[in-house]
Amino acid sequence: MTSTVPAPVARTADGHALQAVLLDMDGTLVDTEGFWWEIEAEIFQELGHTLDEAWRDVVVGGPMSRSAGFLIEATGADIGLAELSVLLNERFEARIAGQVPLMPGAERLLSELARHNVPTALVSASHRRVIDQVLLTLGRDRFSLTVAGDEVPRTKPHPDPYLLAAQALGAHPSRCAVIEDTATGVAAAEAAGCRVVAIPSVGRIEPAPGRTVVRSLEDVDLPFLRSLITPLN
Repeated sequence: MTSTVPAPVARTADGHALQAVLLDMDGTLVDTEGFWWEIEAEIFQELGHTLDEAWRDVVVGGPMSRSAGFLIEATGADIGLAELSVLLNERFEARIAGQVPLMPGAERLLSELARHNVPTALVSASHRRVIDQVLLTLGRDRFSLTVAGDEVPRTKPHPDPYLLAAQALGAHPSRCAVIEDTATGVAAAEAAGCRVVAIPSVGRIEPAPGRTVVRSLEDVDLPFLRSLITPLN
């Protein structure tokens, strides 16, 4: 976990019930979710296997150990998990070298949160080396802290990353708004007790108690996020 502020804060400067905003990375802030699938398909093609498009919903949004492990088992490819993980990370880093494409509305929302001094964390299942490269585009100073998938004992769909981020920011999970694009990420945030805004990138995500589904980040702004959390939560 990397922090960019000297001390956590417990509530927003103007006293609203929203205490922090926690954001996923791939497919939520940056348009890279498809990159992972393309790279996985490319590597397995070289190994002599064609990935079933239906598997995409299974591997999206999860930790690399789960996604890569599933694909090895499903295809029977002759490659170990550690070797495949290294290949995936190396090719992903090469793919995003330079400028990473942002999702529509990401730049505006991050600027708005920073302008209003809202504690903000990036919470991703991606490894630290990948996150650090993406932060060159997103701007490290936009986030009070960042949590990588290889920095927690259990990453998404477990609640640990979101619980860690909320605690580090001095916020109660129920006063945190989480923005996610996959069912795996939504499950992690909800298990942590956070309010969730889902922006589906791959596969459907249905509305549910404590969960709001929108079309894109262009539908999300600070007043909207504040409206999700009341003082009675």
